[in-house]
Parts: sequence; C-alpha cells; structure tokens
Amino acid sequence: MRIASGCTRPSTDVGPRHQVLGRTSAAAPDRTFEQISADRVIRQHRPANGYTRASGPFEPNLAMPLSVELQCFISRSAWSANLTQEQLARVQKDAFQRSYSAGALVCHRGAPADHWIGVIEGLVKVDTVSKGGRATTFAGVPAGSWFGEGALLKDEPRPYSVVALRDSEVAFIPHSTFEWLLENSHSFSRFVIDQLNARCGYYVGLVGNLRLQKASARVAFCLAELFNPQLFGVTDLTLGLSQEEIGRLSGLSRQNTNRALRELADAGLLAIEYGSVRILDLTGLRDFAHSED
Repeated sequence: MRIASGCTRPSTDVGPRHQVLGRTSAAAPDRTFEQISADRVIRQHRPANGYTRASGPFEPNLAMPLSVELQCFISRSAWSANLTQEQLARVQKDAFQRSYSAGALVCHRGAPADHWIGVIEGLVKVDTVSKGGRATTFAGVPAGSWFGEGALLKDEPRPYSVVALRDSEVAFIPHSTFEWLLENSHSFSRFVIDQLNARCGYYVGLVGNLRLQKASARVAFCLAELFNPQLFGVTDLTLGLSQEEIGRLSGLSRQNTNRALRELADAGLLAIEYGSVRILDLTGLRDFAHSED
C-alpha cells in the first residue's frame, strides 16, 4: 500500500489519502515526570540504517532528524492542500516521526493527548482494555491516515491506547501546532470537521455492526471501512493483513475470523491470499456488512 515518492501537493478536494514512507523530527518539548519514569522501562535498539525502533511508550526526545520523506507525507495529506507556505513551513518544522516494532505501544490510555498522529507506513490499532483484562479494538488505522483529533479538541487524556500491529512509522504534530492551524486555516478547520463527522458515522456503524451482525458481517465491515475516503482512503484492493490482524480489528478469534473470511470468499467478495486479502467486490462487501440491519 505504498506509492512512488515525489513531493507534489494534493488537489483542493478532500479525497483518498496517499501513503508515503517518511521520517522526521523537530525540537521536543520538556519531558514530563511520567515520560521520565516510562523511559526506565523502554527497550530501544538502533538498526543499521540509523533509525530508532521503539518498543515502549512514546518518548519525544528520541525523535529522528528532519527528512524529505516526512515533508512529502505531510504535503500529500489532503488537509495540507490549501495551507499557506507559512502554515506548511510551521507544520514541517514542528512535526516529527518515530519507528515502532509490531506490538509496541505508541500511546497509552490515560496519557496526555499532546499530538495529532499520522501513520506513515504500517498499521496501528486503537483499542482499550478493561480492568478485568477484556480488550476491544475500536479501529485499525492504515498508512496514509491521521487520527486523534477528538482528544486534542477536548484537551483530555487519551481514552484509548494505540498499538502497532506491524512495524510502523508514525508521525506526530504537536497539540499547539494543531490548534494554531485550526485558528489560522479555514481549510484545515473544514477538514477536521469533516473528519469528525466521518469518524462519528464510523463508530455508529461499528456499534450497530457488533451488536446486530454475525461474524462474517463484522469482518466485512472492518475491511470495507479501510476504504473510507475521509478517514483512511486505502486504494490498493490487496490488503496486506494477516488473518490474525483482521481478527484483532474485528474483535474475533483467529478461528472465527478464518470461517468468516471463507464465507466472504465463497460469496465472491474477496480472495484469501498468503498474508493478505484481495477485495473483489467492494460494493458487495459493504452491502454484506449491513445485510442484517
């Protein structure tokens, strides 16, 4: 789900997100007591390519040097289309990037919502775990997507955790920069309003799907929503998702996920391939997801 590099800015309409690998950084804010304490339990290693891959909670002081790749990722994001040169320059100055191994915690529930988050490469999930240990996944967020604006606008602790489902490159834009864009860019404010509206619709659909639909419809919903042009905008009909990853996104066991995928394949809606799923009929998949509404 990658596209060729190149730093052209998108058109003014809010369409599908493009996905570009990138890495960057800017000056980090002072560390909080919580971050200093968390640093004691973070395991880090530095690969041969010189980029740090995190295996613990977010730590801004470990951000990477500014890179052309992340500037391209920002410029290709739909919300940047109508920014002025001054506005775009501030975003590129303040944004930074980190690498996360599969299973690593990007943000933990209850942490301050200090950044808007973008997925440059890979796949992350937004989830929570009850006091009794029961976990639930709210959404899978593929490359090319931005999320977390709700917690920033409410200025409250993040009500969910963010976990990398596979090795991922993640971008961060500080809260202060996000608020500055809201105040100074009409087009950015319009994008955020549309984003919140689409996200509200997604969660209404998700709750209804979990309560009313059978397992195969739940899987169909989670796969079809990855093609939501406002929220995610995946355009490659071959999704590099394992059955285990699809199960996590759907809230199903691997065994039930396997049965659900085979039912969808028998219906001619998708093809199961090694380590991936190829969508054959996206419209049919969306209809199947709401078959019992």
